[in-house]
Amino acid sequence: MNNPSDPTPGQGRPDPGLSAVMSERRQLTNLAYRLLGSLADAEDVVQETYARWYARSPQQRSAVDSPGAWLTTVASRICLDQLGSARARRERYVGEWLPEPLPDRTEWISGRAGAGVIDPADRVTLDESVHMAFLVVLEAMTPAERVAFILHDVFRYPFAEVAEIVGRTPEACRQLASSARRRIRAAQPDAASRPDAVAAARRADVVRAFKQAWEAKDIDALVGLLAPDATATGDGGGLVTAALHPVEGAEQVARFFADRAGAATAAATLVERTVNGQPGLVAQRDGVTVSVMAFDITGDRIHRIWAVLNPDKLRFWTRD
Repeated sequence: MNNPSDPTPGQGRPDPGLSAVMSERRQLTNLAYRLLGSLADAEDVVQETYARWYARSPQQRSAVDSPGAWLTTVASRICLDQLGSARARRERYVGEWLPEPLPDRTEWISGRAGAGVIDPADRVTLDESVHMAFLVVLEAMTPAERVAFILHDVFRYPFAEVAEIVGRTPEACRQLASSARRRIRAAQPDAASRPDAVAAARRADVVRAFKQAWEAKDIDALVGLLAPDATATGDGGGLVTAALHPVEGAEQVARFFADRAGAATAAATLVERTVNGQPGLVAQRDGVTVSVMAFDITGDRIHRIWAVLNPDKLRFWTRD
């Protein structure tokens, strides 16, 4: 595979359009992560997209009026194909499947041996569309719904362009995006009331209180922090121990965490971190991240907890 930063194959000199083409990397990474829910898969999609670009002849590349639009179209179609096959793979997945959690931008490293800190331009922009609650809802959508919704509602592509990418009519894409919005509203009916600075600070306080109550094995305090219909979902991928099904109900969730407090907190250190742009918790053992927890909080109550323990999804969380 040709590195997109290398000179154009066969010419021995830099591609004069390289800067413009490479400036799309951030956009492509943002798009692919939201579509696939995986940083690793998003990176692969971006690499494959650039490989296809540089597999074209110089004449073919120069004939493209908008390289950015070409790259976005190719990346979106690769993601659409992957989303179709992902459904089959997840049917065989051991336990619950959760999106790969994103660390705070200041903590993001590549996770590859010998690699340095990722350039800020390559980092996924952390906004509401990468919150764990949002990504979990996206998982319930059909591949076409997800692509149409993300391209139009998040990245503001007109339906005419979305239609060319998805291979459907503009009206069909409009209906797909509308269906996706209904799913979002049904799953997050109070989302519009959350994202102010005061609420963000309060969410951090709730996560801190949960951490303290968990470490103290204080079931009453934990119940007081949880909504009556709270759920906790773990993703171990069959590689580490995790509950195979979500734990439901405030008391059940509280007891689940209290019962595991000794094993979870004695050998590991719990630290407060930003997870997908929201206050969360990270468990570290001997400097290695073994669990990342994201929270869905409304007011003073935790409604959902997502714990990612699958080590394959935590490579961006541990420094070399």
